[in-house]
Amino acid sequence: MRRAVDDGTLISIEDAITANHDSSVGRERNGSLFGMRNLLATIPEVRELASSKGLRRLVVPVLGRSAAAVRGLYFDKTRAANWKLGWHQDKAIAVRSRVDVDGYGPWSVKAGVHHVFPPKDILRQMLTLRVHLDACDATTGALKVIPGSHDRVVESESEFSSIADARGVVSCDVERGDVVIMRPLIGHASDKCENPNHRRVVHIEYASHDLPKPLVWNEYVPFATAV
Repeated sequence: MRRAVDDGTLISIEDAITANHDSSVGRERNGSLFGMRNLLATIPEVRELASSKGLRRLVVPVLGRSAAAVRGLYFDKTRAANWKLGWHQDKAIAVRSRVDVDGYGPWSVKAGVHHVFPPKDILRQMLTLRVHLDACDATTGALKVIPGSHDRVVESESEFSSIADARGVVSCDVERGDVVIMRPLIGHASDKCENPNHRRVVHIEYASHDLPKPLVWNEYVPFATAV
């Protein structure tokens, strides 16, 4: 979605992330911040963005009025942290505590938070919005996706290659303030930046249903009002 977030909101988020760069959820390399987790719980400006009217209008038509933001992440690519990310699907969710439930696993811990692979039906009821703080194209590490690849769970790099050959690959070129809307299970990847400066993204995941008790989303921000 083009120009979905105004510049004033972007500046407030940039300032808030910079102010929190030394928190336990921030990750640095050579003094350069390249990632943060748990943004919904730690940065009020991101929490406000996640439940804003502008993003609500993008999420509710897909997931319904019961949708809530359930995870917030931040990524950047700089000269100090310029990486290539191979083809993958986002299969893990963040939960408050580890509770063994049939169909959920394997488990991991990231930034002190429990993560688990849920059944694919849970992932199919989720939506991800990537809010771009910088313009980005194929030379600056833009997201690449395989159209339609969210219709299955892919288990290997070779399977991704076969699907990419059959369906093609799209580069999600964006301008500052644009929002990329995607399903967690869509196959996606990104290359290193050819001339790295910044490729800052606020990544917000939404879900339309609660988890089976006693599992609870680690972060949970419902929309304040209906569309």
